[in-house]
Amino acid sequence: MLAAVACFSLMDAGMKLLSVHYPPLQVTLLRGAASLPFVLVWVLATAGPRSIVPVRWGLHLLRGLLGMAMIGCFVFALKRMPLSTAYTIYFVAPLLVAALSVPLLGERVGPRRWTAIAIGLAGVIVVLRPGMGGIVSLPGLMVLLAATAYAIAAVTVSLLTRTDTPQSMVVWFLAIMAVGAGLAAIPGWVPLRLEHAGLILGMGLAGALGQIALTAAFMRGEASLVAPLEYTGLVWVIGWDWLLWRTWPDAVTWVGAAIIMASGLYLLRRERTVGAERAPPIDHS
Repeated sequence: MLAAVACFSLMDAGMKLLSVHYPPLQVTLLRGAASLPFVLVWVLATAGPRSIVPVRWGLHLLRGLLGMAMIGCFVFALKRMPLSTAYTIYFVAPLLVAALSVPLLGERVGPRRWTAIAIGLAGVIVVLRPGMGGIVSLPGLMVLLAATAYAIAAVTVSLLTRTDTPQSMVVWFLAIMAVGAGLAAIPGWVPLRLEHAGLILGMGLAGALGQIALTAAFMRGEASLVAPLEYTGLVWVIGWDWLLWRTWPDAVTWVGAAIIMASGLYLLRRERTVGAERAPPIDHS
């Protein structure tokens, strides 16, 4: 999971660099298309071609469209704010997953977990720092929209795992996202520049390695233990911000990050506790 987070932070730094030269939807196409060949090689070498045959086409299509919205909104924001600020707001995604699991999956969320979700959202408001007129930044709202799209996509994974393989989910997510974003990007297409070839390939490889590492992490470890390591991404992007753009998070961002991360960690801990309480007793007879 640590390797996955490091790879995804590198991929996001690549997307931020490309966002200066290309529109958000075109960067979304490049993100999906550049990772797809590497992921296909991994899938064909490990699980075989049968593993990518989809069963529930509708949910795959929905995830691909959500991926377009997620990456497109995130890239729009990355062009206008530091990576560390975008990551801080994006960390609300696990809280949104918990909230959306109630209407979409019929799961029960108790008052303690609702409180943790509310506190996490308060942390996002701190980072967005609304002015006297209640106006917040458009880039900040776009990250929040990206996190919401991610949360809905994450909930669809819970439905897809009942019928489809992880390999099919990764491949079709990237393919549908790339094709959809590519078609939508045609009206504002900017010709690709040869000097960006290495950056695009590097971004694709980092994204593919991150996806492979993420899959391996959740196959080998408990989600409640693995998921909190996602917060280490903030360390990486603070480093990229300083190395590449000489920017540093301000005090308000640090405070908001602490609130969001604390509520997220409590929520994960509470999920683990509730899961243990619901587990059937072990029969020692």
